[in-house]
Amino acid sequence: MVVDLDRCIGCYGCEIACKQENDVDLGAYWNRVDQMGPYGDFPRISAYWLPHACQHCAEPACVEACPTGASHRADDGVVLVDADSCIGCESCMKACPYGARSIDSRTHVAGKCTLCVDLREAGGRPACVKNCVGQARFVGDLDDPNSDVSQAVANAGEGNVYYLADAGTGPTVAYILHGNICDWHEPDVTEW
Repeated sequence: MVVDLDRCIGCYGCEIACKQENDVDLGAYWNRVDQMGPYGDFPRISAYWLPHACQHCAEPACVEACPTGASHRADDGVVLVDADSCIGCESCMKACPYGARSIDSRTHVAGKCTLCVDLREAGGRPACVKNCVGQARFVGDLDDPNSDVSQAVANAGEGNVYYLADAGTGPTVAYILHGNICDWHEPDVTEW
């Protein structure tokens, strides 16, 4: 996934669409939007919104920590949870450096962003992507130079593409932010 922070207006539409599409438990989030800033001094003040969810890491710590194999990485790189195998032990939650998981109080199963695997398998897009009014979200294959995500990253330019701090997991969600909008500030993911 690629999120173009230059286009994100902080409407929280992606957060709401995710909760509705996935029946996310009250008080839990699979996709969250945080305001970054404001930064600077008057009259040069800037801020941006940072939507964040599972980073679908190349080396996911949550998968390594899962004692049952319920947390796993699919063939397309998306990190998923098999609800039938999950025992609700919270090991994956503790292992995730991005705070991207929660335990559903109704089912006692770990939940997280799946990039709406069911919608994608039916030929659609994830709820957060299709409901983004700023058209700031893209999902696809970064290895395919013709994909929306590859084109968005290429058009942004190398110095304008960021990833959350790598905790040895290789996060794969890219964020685009140009310096004329705001300088990138590494979020404190321990607060998530």
